[in-house]
Order: sequence, then structure tokens, then C-alpha cells
Amino acid sequence: MTNEGVDVAEGGYVSRRLLQLVMPIFPDRRMFRIHDPEVHPDAPGGPLPPVGVLVSATREQLWVGSLQQDIDVRLVLEEWDGQPLLPDAWDEEAKARLYLRGGLSIDMGTAGTAVSALRLSGGVGNYEVRVYARYREAVVQMYTDLFSLHKDPLSDDFQREKRKLEGVERYLVQLWRDSLSPALPLARCVRAGAAALVQDGGA
Repeated sequence: MTNEGVDVAEGGYVSRRLLQLVMPIFPDRRMFRIHDPEVHPDAPGGPLPPVGVLVSATREQLWVGSLQQDIDVRLVLEEWDGQPLLPDAWDEEAKARLYLRGGLSIDMGTAGTAVSALRLSGGVGNYEVRVYARYREAVVQMYTDLFSLHKDPLSDDFQREKRKLEGVERYLVQLWRDSLSPALPLARCVRAGAAALVQDGGA
């Protein structure tokens, strides 16, 4: 799904959201992996497992650590044409830089592929990536509490309460090409728009 947004980054430049995907992710082995489609995530030379950290990265792969291994998490993936403003209300943040050949895939290990060879508007090149997370510790505590309330994890009550935790742990991944020309300054955009209106009015 695509959804355009506009953000005014530092320096007064206008950045636009080119793409937004919202999806459930099953974090096999407590992680999910974002990578160039031409690189197999299990090939030699991949990142170290993100144990105790939010992300672990190499040139063409970014592994995002989760605190879950039995519950789906929620991922929002966004591509921008420039650096967006910092979002609010996230507990953790990490940064990375990836080389992508015009696309990306998201791998969930034994759970399969969440996204396969998604085309990026930025094309081939280096991408700046920011990863945000929230409610990680909270979900761990709530899941632990379930075992105190319901002794049998196979019971209907346990499974019903477990489903309520799906998607509570959340991630936001924003990426943009670091070598693209900067967007027009906001003042220039306003002046250009005003000039267009004058021309249209006089036509």
C-alpha cells in the first residue's frame, strides 16, 4: 500500500513519504531480517544476531531484534524521498546504512517471507535507515503474566488472551536514499505553487 505524506525536515526542506506498508511479522528466533533481494539472509557474512540490541547490520542486511518469539509484532515500513522528522512516542531508536539494488525483502526465518523484492522509488544506492520500537518490555511482562493467570497454555482462555497481545509490540522502519537531491525548500515550494495559481488564473 502506498500513502504519500509530507514532512518538513531540518533546514526547512520538504520530505515526502513515498511508500508505507503495515504488516504483522512473526519474529523467528527473536528477530526479522531486512535485506537486499539478491542477498540470502542465511548466507555467510551476515550480521551477528541482535542480542541485547535493537539492530545488527552489514552492508546489505539489517536484522531487527525482537523480545518475542511466540507472538506476532507489528511493522510499519516507510520509504521517504528525504530525511523525515523524528516521530513521537517511541521507546527505542537505532540507525543503520544499507546498500540496496532498488528493492528490499523482509525475512521471518522459518515463518517465511513477509515481503519479497519490494521495489523502492530511490533505486540503486545507499539508504539511511532508522528503526524505532515500543512496548517491547511491556509485552514480555504481559505474556509472562498469562502463565500465572492460566496454567494451561493450550487452553482456550490462554490462547484468547495471547491473541490480544499480537501486534502490540511495534516497529517503525524509515528509509531514504542518502544521495538523492534534497527536496525544494518549503519557501520555494510555496512561491512556485503561488506562481502556478497566478498562471492558471490568467489562462
